[in-house]
Amino acid sequence: MLTPALREALTEALKVNGWSVDEGVPLEVPRQADHGDYASNIALVLAKKVGRPPRDVAEALLAALPAGSDLIESTSIAGPGFVNFRLSTDALRRELLEVVERAADYGTWPATGGAPVLVEFVSANPTGPMNVVNARAGAVGAALVRLYRAAGTPADAEFYVNDAGRQVDLLGASVAARFRERIGEPLAFPEDGYQGAYIAELAADVPEAEGRAALAASDAHWFRGFALERMLASQQKDLAAYGVTFDHWYRESALHAAGALERALLDLRERGHVYEQDGATWFRSSAFGDEKDRVLVRQNGEPSYYLADIAYHRDKAARGYGRALDLWGPDHHGHIARVSAALEALGLPKAFFEVTIVQFVRLLSKGELVKMSKRAGEFITLTDLLEDVGPDAAKYFFLMRSTSAHLDFDLDLAREQSNDNPCYYVQYAHARIASLVRVAAEKGLVPPGTGAARASAAALLVEAEERELMRLLAQFPDTVRGAAEAQEPQRIPTYLAQVAGAFHQFYHQHRVVTDNAELSGARLLLARGTQQVIANGLALLGVSAPERM
Repeated sequence: MLTPALREALTEALKVNGWSVDEGVPLEVPRQADHGDYASNIALVLAKKVGRPPRDVAEALLAALPAGSDLIESTSIAGPGFVNFRLSTDALRRELLEVVERAADYGTWPATGGAPVLVEFVSANPTGPMNVVNARAGAVGAALVRLYRAAGTPADAEFYVNDAGRQVDLLGASVAARFRERIGEPLAFPEDGYQGAYIAELAADVPEAEGRAALAASDAHWFRGFALERMLASQQKDLAAYGVTFDHWYRESALHAAGALERALLDLRERGHVYEQDGATWFRSSAFGDEKDRVLVRQNGEPSYYLADIAYHRDKAARGYGRALDLWGPDHHGHIARVSAALEALGLPKAFFEVTIVQFVRLLSKGELVKMSKRAGEFITLTDLLEDVGPDAAKYFFLMRSTSAHLDFDLDLAREQSNDNPCYYVQYAHARIASLVRVAAEKGLVPPGTGAARASAAALLVEAEERELMRLLAQFPDTVRGAAEAQEPQRIPTYLAQVAGAFHQFYHQHRVVTDNAELSGARLLLARGTQQVIANGLALLGVSAPERM
C-alpha cells in the first residue's frame, strides 16, 4: 500500500519543521487526475497552529520531504495551499506486484484492535415477505460489514426479530382465519389482519389435525408459533438466495424472557429519569434533546416497543460491541432521537449508537412505476426482484447510490446484457480479462510467476494507459477504507466503473497478446492485477465475478 509510505514521508517533513498533527496526515484522491495521484490539506490544517500562511507551510513541507525517495515523482501546490503528489511509475509498478502477490487479500487492512461494530439491518417484521426496501437495506448492510472487516474493524451482522407483540398475534390470527376457511368453517377475519396470498399459503401448510386441535382448544398461541417460524424460515431462505447472511438472528422474545426490559427500566428509574403520570410510566427524554417525554410502560401495564428497543441496544453494549450501527427505514427517522436519549441516560457514550436511514425504492419498467406483487398483494417482494433481475444486478444497483437518496430502480436497465448496464459493464471487464488470459495461454503466453520475473516485466509498462490503470489499482485499499469510514459503500461501484473503463481504454489502445513474449507477459500481469482488483471489489458488494459472459 502506497499511502502509509506517503504519510510517513509527510510525517518526517513535519518533524523537520518541528510540527505535528494529532489526527494524522490527511490524504485523499483528487477528483481530477491532473491534480496528481494524491492530495493533502495538511498545510491548511497546520497554518493557524503554526502562525504562517498555508502556502508557506506547504512550501516548507515539500522542501523537507526526504531526499532520494523513489516514491514521489513530483509535487505541486494548488489553490490556498493544497499539496498534490504524483507518485513515481516505479512505485506504481511495485504496487501492481503487491496486487498480484496478495491476490484476494489485496485491499484489506491490518486489524485496528478496536471494539467490534454491530451492524443491525433489514430486521423486517416477520409478518410478510421481504420487500424492495428490505432488499436495499440487505445489500447496504452486508456490504458495510464486509467493508468494515476489510478495513481492519471487526464487525458482525445482526437481524433483530420482532417476535414479541401484537403484530405477530395478528399474523397468527390471520393464518387461523384462513385455515378455518380452508376446512369450511365460518370465516371471521381479524380486524387489521394481514392480507395477501402468502397468508393463504401459510394456512395451506398447516397440518390439518394439529390445526383443528388448536381451534378446538382456542389455542391462538399454536397458530402464532406456526406462522412465526414459517415466516422466519421464509425470510432466511429469501435472504440466503440474495446472498445476505447474518451472524445472529436476535429475538425480541429473548429480551423479555431474560428480564432485560425490567432491568433497563430499573436502571433508568435509579438514575432519576423515570416518572409516573396518567397511569403510565414515562422517560424524561426531553431532558436529552427529544421533543417530548416518552412512554415506557403503558396504562395497561404492557411495556412499550420503545422500552424493548432501549433494552435491546443496551444489550448490544453488554455483549462487548463498541458501536451499534442500525439501518432503518425512513418511517423510523423520528425514533432516532428518543433511543439515543435513553442510551445517553443509561451512561453509554453518544458515539455508541448511530443510525443510517435507507430511503425508499421505486421500481420502474418502461418508465412506469411497478406497483404490485401477485403474492404479497400490495408491494414488490424480494423474491419478485430476484426472479426478475437476479441477485447480482439487484445488489449492484442498490449500492450505486447513497442510501440517503430515494432510488429509482430501472428494471429494464438491470435486465440488459450490455455495457449500458453498470453491473454488466464491470462484470464484463472481469470476464474479458479471463478470456484474454485463456487465449494467451493457448499461445503459450502467461504472466510471469516469480517475484523477480514480475518486477522485470512490470518495468516494461511505460504507456500512459498502463500507468493510469496502475494508478487506479493502487487506490483500491484507500477506496475500501474510505468507504468503510464514511459508511458509503457506493464508493466501490464508482471506483470499479473507473477501473473497468481504464482497462477497456488500455485494451483498445494496446495489444496484449503480441509476438513479443516479454511485453505480452507484462501486459498480462497488468491484466491479471486488474482482474483481481475487480473481483475483490465485487466481492465486497456481494456480487459475483464471472469468468465467462
